[in-house]
Amino acid sequence: MVSRFEEFFSARYKARLEDAAVRFPKVKSVEVSYKDLEEYDPELADLLLTLPEEVVSAAERAVEELSLTNPEGKKVVLHVRFFDLPQDQSVLIRDLNSEFLGRFISVEGVVTKVTEPKPKLISAVFQCNYCGHVYTVPQPDQSGKLVEPGQCVCGRSSYKLIEEQSVFVDYQRLEMQEPLELTRGGEQSRKLLVMLEDDLAGVINPGDKIQVIGTYKLLSPLKTRRSVYEVYVSANNVIRLEKEFEELDLTEEEVKKIHELAKDEKLYEKIVASIAPSIYGHDKIKEAIALQLFGGTPGKVKPDGMKIRPDIHVLLIGDPGTAKTHLLMYVKQLAPKGIYVSGKSSSAAGLTATAERDELAEGGWTLKAGALVLAAGGIALIDEFDKMGDQDRASMHEAMESQEIHVAKAGIVATFKANASILAAANPKFGRFDPFELPVNQFDIPPTIMSRFDLIFPVRDELDEEKDAELAEHLLTSHFVAGLKFSKETKPMSEEELKRISEKVSPVIEPELLRKYIAYARKNYFPVLSKQAIEKIKNFYLDLRKLGEKQGAVPITARYLEGIVRLAEASAKGRLSNVVEEQDAERAINLMKYSLKQIGVDPDTGRLDIDVITTGISKSKADRIKIIYRIIKRLNQEYGEASHEAILAEAKEQGIKEETADEIISQLKRQGDIYSPRYGIYKPTEEK
Repeated sequence: MVSRFEEFFSARYKARLEDAAVRFPKVKSVEVSYKDLEEYDPELADLLLTLPEEVVSAAERAVEELSLTNPEGKKVVLHVRFFDLPQDQSVLIRDLNSEFLGRFISVEGVVTKVTEPKPKLISAVFQCNYCGHVYTVPQPDQSGKLVEPGQCVCGRSSYKLIEEQSVFVDYQRLEMQEPLELTRGGEQSRKLLVMLEDDLAGVINPGDKIQVIGTYKLLSPLKTRRSVYEVYVSANNVIRLEKEFEELDLTEEEVKKIHELAKDEKLYEKIVASIAPSIYGHDKIKEAIALQLFGGTPGKVKPDGMKIRPDIHVLLIGDPGTAKTHLLMYVKQLAPKGIYVSGKSSSAAGLTATAERDELAEGGWTLKAGALVLAAGGIALIDEFDKMGDQDRASMHEAMESQEIHVAKAGIVATFKANASILAAANPKFGRFDPFELPVNQFDIPPTIMSRFDLIFPVRDELDEEKDAELAEHLLTSHFVAGLKFSKETKPMSEEELKRISEKVSPVIEPELLRKYIAYARKNYFPVLSKQAIEKIKNFYLDLRKLGEKQGAVPITARYLEGIVRLAEASAKGRLSNVVEEQDAERAINLMKYSLKQIGVDPDTGRLDIDVITTGISKSKADRIKIIYRIIKRLNQEYGEASHEAILAEAKEQGIKEETADEIISQLKRQGDIYSPRYGIYKPTEEK
C-alpha cells in the first residue's frame, strides 16, 4: 500500500509535495483530492473509505519514503489531508449511527464550542529506573491513559517518562451542531464531538461553519467501564466553509422563476402579501421585514478602515395579542437562516458567548457560542425583548453596532462574528401602548438599545369597527381554510368560491420560492448608490435637519441616515439590481418617515424629536427640567432655600403646569440633582 502511494504522489503530487517541503514546518500537511486518488487507483480509494486509519497511515509513510527535506536540510514529515469525498460519504449529523463506525465520512455543521489547544503525547519515551534501558511506546488515540512498557529486561517494571525526548502534538476538541436550516418545526439540533490534532488545532472558532472529514469512532470511557459508548470524529481534514446558510441549491428552473418574479411591477406588493399572510394588515411592518431579510450591501469598509454594518435591525413594540410572536415565528421559517429566542429565557451568555467547564477535557474551560453568533449571516428573532435583564440587553450593544462579540472569560480572550439582523418584539410594561406617552417610559428598554434599531414600529390594537370586521373575517377565513382538510363534507362550497377564499389568506409567492429568492439575491447582488439615490437621501436628511433647526429639536441624526442607505440597498437587492435607484431611496425614506412619525414624536409638541428615542427625554421636556433646576438654584442663591410653593409659582409663570413641575421635581430628586433638607424645601446637591 505504501509503494502504491509513492507511485501516486510521484505521478500526481510531486510539485505540491515539493512546495510543502519548502514551507515546512510552517506547513505540516498536503491536501489530496479523493477524486484524483480514485482516478489513479480506484481500489486504494475504496480502501480509504472502509479502512481510513490504515490507508492514511500508509499515505503518510509514503511521504516519508520520498525523503523530502526543507531548505535547512531538515527531514520533512507531512500529514496527508483528504478532501472531495464522494457525495454518498457526506452524512448528516442526525443520520450518524453505529453502521458508520470505522468509516471515512464527511459532515457539515456549525461550531458551538471549542476547548483550548493542549499538548497531547503520541509517542512516549520511558527509561527504566533500575537499569536505564530506554523504551519508546506509541500512545493510544483517545483513552487519556498513559501506557507504559511491560516488564523491563532487568525484570523490573519501574519507569520514568522522559518528556524532552517524547513526541507531542497540539490537540483540541470541538462540538458542532447540524446546520440550522435542517432543524424545522422546533426540532433540537443534533451535536457531534470532533477531535483535532497538530496543524488542525487552534484555527477554528465558535460560530464557524465547517466541513469535517475523518473517521467515525468510539470514545473510550475515561472513568468507568460501560457498555454504552460516546462517539466522535477523528478529523483528517477540516475545511472552513465561507458560504453562508443562504446559499441554497437552486435548479435552473428555479433561477428562471426568480428572474421572472423580479421583473414583476408589483414585486414588493407580492412579497409583502407573502409574509405571514394569515396576519391581517401591518403592511409597513411586513415591508420592513422584507427589506431586513434582503439586507444591505455587506463587506463595505470606509476609507479610514471602519466597517459599515449591512444588517438591518427592527423592533416591534406594542399591545399584547397583536400577533407579534406569530410574525417572528413566520420569519424564522421564511429566513434562509433564523434563530428564535425568548427574552424571558435568554441570558447575556445565551445570546453572545459563554465560558463553561468541559468535563471531557478534564475540567478545562471552553467557549460556547450564543444565539447571535450562531445566527451570523442570518436573522436573530428575539421575543419578549422587554423581559430581558438590563445586563443581558447591555451585552447586545456591541453585537448590534460593530457586529462582533469580544469575550474575556475564564482567562480566554476571543472575538466572534455576530453579523446577524435582529428582529425583536416587546410589550408595554403597563399593559397597552399609550401614544401620548414617551416610549422610554412605557418599555423596559434603555434608549441606548432602542437607538440602535433602524426601524421601530408600534403595533397597536385600536378600536375601529370597520378594521375589526375586516380582521375578524380574515382570521376566521384562515381558520376555515386550515380546517378544510378535516371537513367530512366533500364540497362545503363551490370549487371557485373555495379558491377565492383560500387566495385571501395564502401567500402570493410560495414560501419555499420566496426563501430561495431571498437567498439568491443575498448571494449574487451587492448594490451601490446611484447619483439620483444619493441626492434623494441627502435632500430628505437636510430638509428634516432644517425643520429641526426651526422647531428647536433634532428630528434625525446621521445614524438614521445610514439606516436609510441600508434600507435602500436592500430594496435594490430585492429587485435583483446592483444599483440603488431613486425608487429604492424613496421606499427607504417612506419607511423611515413612517417609523419616525409613529415613535419619534414629542407627545407634548407634536414635533419630530429623535431625542425621544436616543435619550429617552424629549427636547421640550429637557428644556422644562433645565428651567425648574434653574428656578431652584436661583431661589437658593437669593433666599437660601427653595420652597415647593415658590417653585410651582415661578414654573407657572414660565408656562409649566403644576403636575408637570411636581413630576420634574421628583425626577431631579431621584437623579440626585437636588435634595430636600426638610419637607417642602429643596436645594441643589452641588451646594451640599
